[in-house]
Amino acid sequence: MNQNRHSSRGQNAALQESEQLIAGRNPVLESLCSNNLPDTVYLSGNNGVLRQISELAKEKGIPVKIVSESKLYQMTGNANHQGAAASGSCGKYVSVDEILEYAEGISEKPLIVICDEIQDPHNLGAIIRTAEAAGVHGVIIPKRRSASLNLTVGKTSAGAASHMRVARVSNLVMTMEKLKENGVWIYGTDASGSNYTDVDFKSGTAFVIGSEGFGIGRLVGEKCDGMLSLPMHGHVNSLNASVAAGIFIYEAVRQRSSK
Repeated sequence: MNQNRHSSRGQNAALQESEQLIAGRNPVLESLCSNNLPDTVYLSGNNGVLRQISELAKEKGIPVKIVSESKLYQMTGNANHQGAAASGSCGKYVSVDEILEYAEGISEKPLIVICDEIQDPHNLGAIIRTAEAAGVHGVIIPKRRSASLNLTVGKTSAGAASHMRVARVSNLVMTMEKLKENGVWIYGTDASGSNYTDVDFKSGTAFVIGSEGFGIGRLVGEKCDGMLSLPMHGHVNSLNASVAAGIFIYEAVRQRSSK
């Protein structure tokens, strides 16, 4: 009975994944030429038409992952994938400049969330949902080792991902330097940091939310202007990434809206 339950879970997971994928060489090529670009391209090789797909995807800044034929069959629910598949996207990416310009255009100091390798799409979707509801100007994610704007993120965000300005960058550290040059103070999280209610977030602010398992990376942490801590009075010593993000975001909203 347990084996059947595990098998059912595996089949359901495969079905959910296949429903988010475009399969076949021509469909993938068409998606790369459309206005709604795919999120990630998966190829089983890099020759002939597959090389053309790979080059076009890279020109458009879309990650390409090489996987085995068997993996593609698993991902696409045994569809005739012809060595190519692509994941759907729930929104369009913007540049960091567009996020800063948006904040300036509405005469507000930037309020930004930086996700440092948040790999669970449910967590990223929840962060985006809270950020959009609170009026955050943009969310920044890395291109590698991070969940992206796939359909699971879109569903978890309750549609907020299609409205939130999300920038996907190659180097978080360099992006943080750019934000600092534009007057944005960047805060990470650490148990030894300042109590989050004691810090002024009325000026340009970015919160770094670390990955589920490892927290903030060392280089990213070194670039932060300060560290924030949350009071923990229970037996557990950490919060879910999206919950922590929501607390910080709404503290900034509270400060900015207070008279």
